[in-house]
Amino acid sequence: MTRYTALLIAWPLLFTACAPAAQEPQEQAASTEEAWISLFNGKDLADWTVKIAGHALGDNYANTFRVEDGLLKVSYDGYGPFGRQFGSLFYKDPFSHYRIRVTYRFVGDQAAGAPDWGFRDSGIQLHCQSPQSMPVEQEFPVSVEINLKGGDGSAARPTGDVCTPGTYVVMNGELFTENCAETSTQTIHGDQWVTIEAEVRGGSSIKHILNGEVIAAYEQPQLDETSPDAQRLLASGSDPMLREGYISLQSNSHPIEFSTIEILLLEE
Repeated sequence: MTRYTALLIAWPLLFTACAPAAQEPQEQAASTEEAWISLFNGKDLADWTVKIAGHALGDNYANTFRVEDGLLKVSYDGYGPFGRQFGSLFYKDPFSHYRIRVTYRFVGDQAAGAPDWGFRDSGIQLHCQSPQSMPVEQEFPVSVEINLKGGDGSAARPTGDVCTPGTYVVMNGELFTENCAETSTQTIHGDQWVTIEAEVRGGSSIKHILNGEVIAAYEQPQLDETSPDAQRLLASGSDPMLREGYISLQSNSHPIEFSTIEILLLEE
């Protein structure tokens, strides 16, 4: 997602430096693991709802989210200046205990007029508020996020960060109140396919996983009482502790493609 303070998480015994290997979408599609359920049918967005800041619920402005050649694409070829028209694509059902596995790649050029931080930036948002509860102008759903980043060919831009729009989490035994926590994963340059996972255990723990390695771990996701977006949810009677929620994919101004979006339900 964005934007502000980054916290370097040290996991010296857990992390290893590993270069993510390019992956073809066909490899994931050919998975024989029957327990995994595909949330994306490769044909249309029938099970998904669009919410873009400044636009009504369900208004897929300029065909931002589309399905082409069996891929779910986030594109901006119909935009003028991007401004702050950040968007999210929500799956229809909420989940609590599960693993999610997503294969993605960044392509093309960032939309004109977008903030610099949006370059090769997107996200998978977990424990989201419902899209119906978002005001028209709200830019990001209250959620916890796997921040997706792509390299610019030289600078370090690690993927898999933890971001917390409208939320707090407990990390390393302490309440984390900054916007994003940077993980120590290796930067992924170019347009290669990347597969990233998360294990979500209701309101107890969440892990981000890249190439089989846990790159971030935190627990007790909860609403941030200082956030106006979270305050609206609290005023409506929402539980301050996040135990379940919707899954959404971000549109942050840089084109991105998704080949697979799969979920494995876990016992509570």
